[in-house]
Amino acid sequence: MFGRLGAPEIILILVVIILLFGAKKLPDMARSLGKSARILKSEAKAMKNESKTDDSAPADPPSPEQAAAQRTIQAAPGDVTSSRPVTEPTDTTKR
Repeated sequence: MFGRLGAPEIILILVVIILLFGAKKLPDMARSLGKSARILKSEAKAMKNESKTDDSAPADPPSPEQAAAQRTIQAAPGDVTSSRPVTEPTDTTKR
């Protein structure tokens, strides 16, 4: 039923997307999708590296400066914003 998408169907889908979102917003949407993919990839890589180090002997906990340096998200090439550290939520409840 939906198994074959040819050139006319793909062109029709693209035209509908352009009409729905507008031609001006499509590059911004693609740019933000690319940024999100890069951030996801870097976070997955960091988690993988973190799990490898967890398997080894326990080490001293990093200082706050080192922890902040480890959790910095790099800006994409051509991005106008600079790199910024990720703020981790803190537990403020009193027990």
